[in-house]
Amino acid sequence: MKSKVSTLVVALILFGIGLNAQEKKDNIRINQYGQEVEAIPLHTEAQDGFIKWFSEDGNYKMWMDNRAQLDAYMFSNDALNELGNGITIRRMRFALKAEFWKNWYGEIDLDFESSGTEIKDAYLKYTADSRKWDIKAGHFKEGYGMETTTTSRYLLFMERSLASTFDPSRHLGFQTNIYANKFLFVAGVHFNTVGDAEEVTITKDANKDDGVDEGYSLTGRAVWAPINDNEKLLHIGVAATHRTPKTYWEGGAYRLSTRSHSVVNRKKFLDTDDISGVDNVFGYTFELAGKYKGVMFQGEYKEHNVNMIDGIDASFKGYYAQAAYLLLGGKHNYNTKEGEFTRITPGSDKGDIELALRYDFIDLNDFDASIYGGSAEGYSAGLNYYVNPNVKVALNYVYHNHDRFANGKGKLYVGTDASGNPTKDWSLVTESEGEAGDDYGQVSLRLEVNF
Repeated sequence: MKSKVSTLVVALILFGIGLNAQEKKDNIRINQYGQEVEAIPLHTEAQDGFIKWFSEDGNYKMWMDNRAQLDAYMFSNDALNELGNGITIRRMRFALKAEFWKNWYGEIDLDFESSGTEIKDAYLKYTADSRKWDIKAGHFKEGYGMETTTTSRYLLFMERSLASTFDPSRHLGFQTNIYANKFLFVAGVHFNTVGDAEEVTITKDANKDDGVDEGYSLTGRAVWAPINDNEKLLHIGVAATHRTPKTYWEGGAYRLSTRSHSVVNRKKFLDTDDISGVDNVFGYTFELAGKYKGVMFQGEYKEHNVNMIDGIDASFKGYYAQAAYLLLGGKHNYNTKEGEFTRITPGSDKGDIELALRYDFIDLNDFDASIYGGSAEGYSAGLNYYVNPNVKVALNYVYHNHDRFANGKGKLYVGTDASGNPTKDWSLVTESEGEAGDDYGQVSLRLEVNF
């Protein structure tokens, strides 16, 4: 009897092995390179309107993350300089994101604004089994500035504050994030950018003609959230960056410039012009943010120091403060791993409406260093309608107050001279302090789709 039972057990085991082998054989495919690969069936879902493919064991996930923003702008007609109304595609992003083999993540994100292709994100990330730290390499945003690291789809206003001019954006590099419920630490070493075609050309020419090193940057950020639960948040953060000269600096000179809350208006009132002979740039920022039920607030103070090889060092500053309230009972959500606000949870089945206010300021003047880049402040009011997880409508009003030095490197009017004629020379302006400079309002509308 024992012999028969043993024989039956062995037969069942062999049968199971055979089935397993057959199943594995059925899952084997030949790829385009003639190699055997294992095929895993994928499930497809629309998760809040975002298409996602994933394996049953959760080891493989892939999804699209696309975005289009249609913006329209109208400017007041009392500006000193002619400002043309217009409409544009602010962003048209196409992104593929994937998780594989439990710990690995990859992302490719392209932008097609103005009918040109620009690399935004292209990187590989490894996340530890503990889910408490990760490390990534490639082209991505540096960990600096709460507003700048926030994706454009979750920004409170259509354009970031004037103070974000100081923040480094996307560069090649390596970065590690260490996070818990109440803490986030970010440290990275970064190099050049490959996103902007003009800057890439300048870099290649510098390498070819002069064999110049690309330069490097060291950037770090620390966030403490002593209160962080479903309804309440208190976020305190600090970040710093040390930057050596980069080969994409045109002519080897450093320059700070920005448009005033618009890409339709192409005039750059604020511009330091080229700063030559720079040894390094050091910047730091302080962050304070929070939420309570349907209310949120966020602000940052920034200083930006340009240290010279010879001559007088220059220093600039900027800050902003903003707040918002969800009118239909929704709540703001916080991403602990990134230290920033993410998408809202609407308060009704018809979405939610958000009222937002902001004040921002930037000063690109350093009179001791003979740099007259101009200063400006912006008063902003916004109304956001979150129709559903995929559609957002934003209406913004901004009033700009530029000073007499905000003349776009001498190209823009900033007041009138003694004869009553418009002048671009700040030294000839007769208006009293606080009255000079081009001051105007603008109304803008955005239709946004994410899928």
